[in-house]
Amino acid sequence: MNTPALPLPQTPANASVASPDPSPTLDSATLLGGRKQVAISHGGELYSLRLTRNGKLILTK
Repeated sequence: MNTPALPLPQTPANASVASPDPSPTLDSATLLGGRKQVAISHGGELYSLRLTRNGKLILTK
């Protein structure tokens, strides 16, 4: 006798999945240290993290 398959639970496409090693959260005020701009060295390249007048962050190479 065939029994009907039960529907699988639906999850939203943007639902977060718990990861075993969550990324740390760094506060932008801590990164900037009261400044409007800081330099970040990554992979031998220098990047600039800048705080705009509107309170947005811009990362440029």
